[in-house]
Amino acid sequence: MSGCCNHGCEFDRLWRRQRGTLRTVLVINAVMFLVIASAAVYGDSSALFSDSLDNLGDALTYALSLFAVSRGASTKAKVALFKGGLIFIAASIVVARVGSKLVEPSVPVYEVMTAFSLLGLAANFVCLSLLWRHREDDVNMSSVWECSRNDIASNLSVLAASAGVWLTGTGWPDIAVASCLALLLLRSAARVIATAVTQLRAVESDSQV
Repeated sequence: MSGCCNHGCEFDRLWRRQRGTLRTVLVINAVMFLVIASAAVYGDSSALFSDSLDNLGDALTYALSLFAVSRGASTKAKVALFKGGLIFIAASIVVARVGSKLVEPSVPVYEVMTAFSLLGLAANFVCLSLLWRHREDDVNMSSVWECSRNDIASNLSVLAASAGVWLTGTGWPDIAVASCLALLLLRSAARVIATAVTQLRAVESDSQV
């Protein structure tokens, strides 16, 4: 029992739970990126492509979070800051793709958009349910929760875009939703970065006391 002094066992159990959850959602998102990215290329959908980048960004985020899970507050804040940068890069890629669509308009395959947005939605609900209990553990897991919650909004938006493409027979709903998703990613990046910077400042202040 002496090994459990100073809450050591409690923290160790928490870290093990966090690692197990992160490994699971990492695999789910890596697989979904490959599946949805392929569908986006086949279906010529910018919104679905944005959705696949969300999964790629999350897979990278979870890999970084696995590294940070048992580290100190300073390392966790730095990793969260890096994750915010990854989200910003994903948003920039979506903006570039939307720009290319405006130059060369096309009509995506709404059946592909519908099927794979529903598949992504199911996968992300699984991830969200697994991450729910960790959402307030620390800045590291909080940023992971933020990413997962964004995925649900992204899937629903792609589903709405597919309905819009079906109703209008044009690619404008796809472009509009992709643009909104880019804004959502930018907002999320700003929030994650701001939280990480605040945490870093707090750690630096504590170290100077």
